Amino acid sequence: MSPGVLNGEATVGADVPRQKSKATPDTLRVGCIAMVEKEGQARRAEILSIKEAKSGRQFYCNFDNFNKRLDEWVPVRRIDFEQDVEWPNPEKDKPKDNKSKTAGAVASNKKKAANKNPKRLHKREQSVISEATTPHPWTDFVDNQKTPSTPLDLDSTKATATPVGGGDEMDLDDDDEQGDVKKEDEGGFSREKEIEKLRTGGSMTQNPTELARIRNISRVQFGEWNLFPWYFSPYPEPFTLEDEIYICEFCLNYYADHKSFVRHRHRCTLHHPPGNEIYRDDYVSFFEIDGKRQRTWCRNLCLFCKMFLDHKTLYYDVDPFLFYVMTQKTEKGHHLVGFFSKEKESAEGYNVACILTLPQYQRKGFGRLLIQFSYELSKIEGKLGSPEKPLSDLGLLSYRQYWSEVILDLLIESSEREEKTSIESISTSLAMMTVDVEHTLQALKMQVYHKGEHKLVIPEALIARREKDKLKAKRYIAPERIQWKPPVFTASSRTWGW
Repeated sequence: MSPGVLNGEATVGADVPRQKSKATPDTLRVGCIAMVEKEGQARRAEILSIKEAKSGRQFYCNFDNFNKRLDEWVPVRRIDFEQDVEWPNPEKDKPKDNKSKTAGAVASNKKKAANKNPKRLHKREQSVISEATTPHPWTDFVDNQKTPSTPLDLDSTKATATPVGGGDEMDLDDDDEQGDVKKEDEGGFSREKEIEKLRTGGSMTQNPTELARIRNISRVQFGEWNLFPWYFSPYPEPFTLEDEIYICEFCLNYYADHKSFVRHRHRCTLHHPPGNEIYRDDYVSFFEIDGKRQRTWCRNLCLFCKMFLDHKTLYYDVDPFLFYVMTQKTEKGHHLVGFFSKEKESAEGYNVACILTLPQYQRKGFGRLLIQFSYELSKIEGKLGSPEKPLSDLGLLSYRQYWSEVILDLLIESSEREEKTSIESISTSLAMMTVDVEHTLQALKMQVYHKGEHKLVIPEALIARREKDKLKAKRYIAPERIQWKPPVFTASSRTWGW
């Protein structure tokens, strides 16, 4: 992934005139806007925080027109003190005229009335509250389709769709063009533009407080990769003072000192995740890990992955979860690629609680494999599955893509066999929740009402696009290779066993 710069005006700092003058490393303070070197260029950046690291003073910068994921701690040498610094404006005294007092009293009375009987939001309801600028997740999914050519009878009645919104970060498959159809009219959907917007325009996080937290880890050495975290992760405070921390790619233990890390690597005997290998082919393997049996490893996994998840809150209570870890094997061992977790018992029927492909493996098709594997497990369980809502920005696009592909393939096969189908039959065949099937059909504009009946139509454009897409070399999970039986848990084994 290589995020770029958005077109448009500056986004850092308030839209008011600021005083400008020279500054020094000692006088530079939070709220100042300075010219900071990034990717070989001097860019306008706002100072959000200052800390004293072991290597010296560092400044946390939010760069002009860059995604907040690209905020970073920078040393003094990257700040251009030859140019003027824009200083934050002091807070002006509030007007004390009668008009302002009256307006303030009215606002206060309204606030008291609104808070008189506040409605207590459920935890999941709270997580759905998003920024006002966040677009509706199903808005402008695909273009206006061409004249439908393949009608299919729809036995079920048409239901009202409800939006899905953020869970966790997923990768987007760079070689996929399923949704890359342009609209003729205004407000059309372009998948390339939407990906660029999501990767450079800021995360559509559903938890603004998490987004506001300053990233505390600057750089991570993980195996042969140097990773730059996107978000805050609650590692112990001494680690935040380091310029780089070291994480063992097998046991996921973390170290602040390179010498200690090297000594650990010589002693570490783990070469794969500490669980049962339930799937293997010539490309990837999957391991099932019980959060209660492998608490330390799973907690370390959550801490590590939190650096790339904007509103994940689970760090330590891993006992109620199973973790399914995808790896690639080399002569050194099984290397972590991505994972998803699921509750041992989900009242809502979720088959995925958290899902992530590590940044160095994103846009290579691994996200599709993770999603497919979660549904293959649901098929073995004989249950209908769905990812935990709300979904994250990139996660939503990945699931849209997968749902569209598998549903379209199923409908085309049913059309060729001249078989009738329904939303319920699609849901049963694919182990998908009916609401997800309906969302996808409506987004693709494949539901019509014709001669008193609800029917499904497959547009010619989608058929041609899908046939073209099948010519690309894509990898899939082979269900016959899965060696797994649904685990059975007692009440005590689902959560803490104290």
